Amino acid sequence: MGDELSLYNSKVYILIGYINIMATKYTWDKNKHSVYALHYHLIICVKYRQKAFTNDKIIDRLKQISEDISEKFDVIVTNQETDIDHIHILLKCKPQTNLIKYINSLKGVTSRLLRQEFPELKNILWGKPFWSPSYCLISTGQVTLDKLKKYVESQGKNESI
Repeated sequence: MGDELSLYNSKVYILIGYINIMATKYTWDKNKHSVYALHYHLIICVKYRQKAFTNDKIIDRLKQISEDISEKFDVIVTNQETDIDHIHILLKCKPQTNLIKYINSLKGVTSRLLRQEFPELKNILWGKPFWSPSYCLISTGQVTLDKLKKYVESQGKNESI
């Protein structure tokens, strides 16, 4: 029993040491049984890359709807910006978040509400779908979050990072 407890304590100290070393890179979130840093970069394109985001009111409403849906899924949007035909969303979530359900809900609700509130979008889009059926979801572990935020903020501004 004593050897098992000693082994357990040494594993805990190794884990705590690893977390302390890694904490210089990430801000850790935690729940009862885990620590995590789950940050993602989500890119969703308008169907046929149509230029739907040229009106600030549409862009602002899209961002607000995105925030509302994210809150319902317990997802935190750390940054979001649009270019004329797509949106970039930086988000963080919990390990139990169902990302596919979240993304499908995000696409469905934003499509429905934007079409209802901005009838002029019907002139831009050819059919019923607002978003392309695909999306790009990237875990952000390979680049610093600051660089990624700068990239997202530069969308639609002809800046190079």
